[in-house]
Amino acid sequence: MNIFSYESRFSQVFLKLSYACCLNVMWFVCCLPIFTIGASTAALYSATLKIADDRDRHIAQKFFSAFRTNFKQATRVWLILLAVGILLGADGYIAAHMRLTTPGPLAVMWTLNLALIIGAAVIFTIILIFIFPLIAWFENTDAMMFKNALLIGTHYLFCTISVAAIHFAMFFAVVALFTPLILFGEGLCALLSSYLIINVFRVISYRPEEEEEEEDEEEAEEAAK
Repeated sequence: MNIFSYESRFSQVFLKLSYACCLNVMWFVCCLPIFTIGASTAALYSATLKIADDRDRHIAQKFFSAFRTNFKQATRVWLILLAVGILLGADGYIAAHMRLTTPGPLAVMWTLNLALIIGAAVIFTIILIFIFPLIAWFENTDAMMFKNALLIGTHYLFCTISVAAIHFAMFFAVVALFTPLILFGEGLCALLSSYLIINVFRVISYRPEEEEEEEDEEEAEEAAK
């Protein structure tokens, strides 16, 4: 097979990279007002999850459609996460500073406080990884989105660690190795993450009874013929 044909592996990889670059630009532009970062990220994952699910047509149209559809919920969730993130960051800075400057037994108290803040930050990161893909793929209340993001993140630890590693690797590569990789940035991170996350979503949304119904319908159609 010609490597430049549409069906070749090379062409498919190049096509996916071009999607990642275009989606990264759209994501970045839609993030500029800051408060729209949540809606933009949910729209990004809506597009990348469809690519991972082999539904990679009209990507730009799907991105902006998802941006409008999920805007209210994703913005509410993002503002909550932003407030919590600022609070954790400030608490962590204060606890770390007080731990270093406070002598004696009080330093132990600040060490314990810092450990609790780090634990809370881990939970925060797990929720941050999964909540916007959940908003992009499912319909649910804000409270259930937070709950499900935490439950999925802790249950599927390999996926959680892998997604975190993808984002860390991209950050390190852009900062320390090759800055022009920022052109792919979050678009490529979301695309690679989506190939992992979509498998989790398929498992948690699998319903055997629906599959049985479909098989019964197919058998009935064949019998009718």
